[in-house]
Amino acid sequence: MAHEKLIEQIKKTKIVPVVVLNSIEETLPKMQALVDGGLPCAEITFRTACAADAIALTVKKFPDMLVGAGTVINREQCEKAIAAGSKFIVSPGFSEEVADCCAEHGMLYLPGIVTPTEAMAAIAKGLTTLKFFPASNYGGLKTIKAICAAFPYLQIMPTGGINADNILEYLAYDKIIACGGSWMMSGTPDEIREKTKTAVALVNKA
Repeated sequence: MAHEKLIEQIKKTKIVPVVVLNSIEETLPKMQALVDGGLPCAEITFRTACAADAIALTVKKFPDMLVGAGTVINREQCEKAIAAGSKFIVSPGFSEEVADCCAEHGMLYLPGIVTPTEAMAAIAKGLTTLKFFPASNYGGLKTIKAICAAFPYLQIMPTGGINADNILEYLAYDKIIACGGSWMMSGTPDEIREKTKTAVALVNKA
């Protein structure tokens, strides 16, 4: 899928659930809960050892789901995520080696930035769709607007401190393609499903 089409798909979801899986056994129940809740999308983070296996399992069982890898901080993780079937790669910061790896594989890369200098480093690699993380700690929407004023061609996916109380404020800004968040991911699969339904209904009003 071309990057532009993939970005459009992310825009349509409006929310990218940030998913931390502590065991492979958690994978299918939680992914099923997201799908049943109306949000067939997940950024599975490399914060745990089972991440690559969880991505591969999700891609196999939910072939139409938009599955990406998050917290990818080096080439080794990036290669594993791509081999597992990730459709996009996300980092908490900007990594030149991850950017190079994604470019070699034709993979969409959303590096994290919070300053103009970091944005310029990403732009120098041809990247203009960026993660803003941790959003709430670095001025949130106010800072995003200031950065986008300097670089009006940027598109942003803020993550960190975003929840049902503030997501509509972020999504109202036209430079934001979607928001990453984990507030719907706590609890049992049934609770995740219901919280996901509520989140989807909320953003679809926007």
